[in-house]
Amino acid sequence: MTFNKTHSSNSQLLASTSLSLPQELSMPRPNKPDPVIKTKRDLAWCIAPTLLISFKYAWAGFRYAFITQRNFRIHTIIGTLAISLGVFLHLTLVELAVIGLTSGLVMALELLNTAIESVVDLTVKQSYHELARIAKDCAAGAVLISALTSVFVAGVLLVPPLLARLQSIVQ
Repeated sequence: MTFNKTHSSNSQLLASTSLSLPQELSMPRPNKPDPVIKTKRDLAWCIAPTLLISFKYAWAGFRYAFITQRNFRIHTIIGTLAISLGVFLHLTLVELAVIGLTSGLVMALELLNTAIESVVDLTVKQSYHELARIAKDCAAGAVLISALTSVFVAGVLLVPPLLARLQSIVQ
């Protein structure tokens, strides 16, 4: 009987308090977002205030790599040639997409390699550090693996139709 009294009194207490729960027990309300302050940000280390400026920074990185990095230019030219050859050989859209993806991966890793090299150079300045060498070598190794993979993929997809085209010309 004591249990029923306690149970009924707890139920009444719960029912009476459920309508007016203390603030800390009520559902949390989302905070109002901070107001967006649009200011002119000319420096690249600042957050880009618009999507267009983000693309501008990305394009600046692409241009920097193309102008200063010989290997990036080589990868860009070879990727363009591989896709152009695929179009000339009438590869399927999926085959062209695979060539484009592998070429794009090589270029993206080359951009990351350039970024890592720049940050390492900024950090160690003119001194030698074994960890800096490892970071640079590993980034370059990632580019090498992706480039070899890209050459393999392009070879598998481009060589058979290219040989067939050459045989049809010779006959």
